[in-house]
Amino acid sequence: MKSNQGSVPLLYLAHILLGLIILLPLAFALVSSLRPLDEIFRYMSPVSWRTFVPTQITFDAYTSLFVERGFGRIFFNTFYVSIVNVVVGLVIASMAAFAFVYFEFKGRALLFFLVILTFMIPFEVIAIPLYGLVDSLGWIDTYSGIIVPGLANGLVIFLYRQFFLDLPKALIESARIDGASWFKIYAGIILPLCKPVTVSAGLLIFIHQWESFMWPLIATRSKEYKVIQVALSDFVTEFATYWNEMFAGIIIAVIVPVLVLLPLQRYFVNGIANTGSKE
Repeated sequence: MKSNQGSVPLLYLAHILLGLIILLPLAFALVSSLRPLDEIFRYMSPVSWRTFVPTQITFDAYTSLFVERGFGRIFFNTFYVSIVNVVVGLVIASMAAFAFVYFEFKGRALLFFLVILTFMIPFEVIAIPLYGLVDSLGWIDTYSGIIVPGLANGLVIFLYRQFFLDLPKALIESARIDGASWFKIYAGIILPLCKPVTVSAGLLIFIHQWESFMWPLIATRSKEYKVIQVALSDFVTEFATYWNEMFAGIIIAVIVPVLVLLPLQRYFVNGIANTGSKE
């Protein structure tokens, strides 16, 4: 008992240290976004309270983002692409998983193996052929070019499939005996039971799309379709780096996923933890 009690303070200390490692860079970014450009690195060495407490607060960086750099449009693009990916991606993934679990068809095991393979292969491997395909469809520098390649998410299909495997088969069989169509079973019986895994999958898609950099960079050319992760690279120019505006953009890019995740974290954890592995 004493050894267990003695380990509790060490555990709390480890949590505090991990929290500081995560939060201090964000705190520095927030403080730097509220400082004039010429003061950002003035108090870096030696580190003191002035490093994390601004002596002169200004919102010029945030004003410049939305007035001069058009961050309103960039923010809308990122949010729009992420939401469309979540809504359409959840429908596609849940329907695909439903088919894998409840339908018997030739090549089902091989097809599911290919689905699993899709989230094990690094994106860099398929970036060039994917660009060629999207370019041949005329979707470069369009919303379709950014959104469509990410709609079918292999990991999300896998999560739904594992969740469906844990549902009682008698529920489906009784519905079929009562004359329910497959679509009615999917939409009226299965989906209402999938709230935890749906929240988890939706958050995975949203955060992945919000933080996506490489594909939006490849698939867009104009500022009209630029997303926030790509826009952050604009602050580094040949002659100067606009650190205060970059830090302001980083804070905006970080705060949105946090605000989405915090109220739903309980469902997210439950959805991941309760997704079974029964075959």
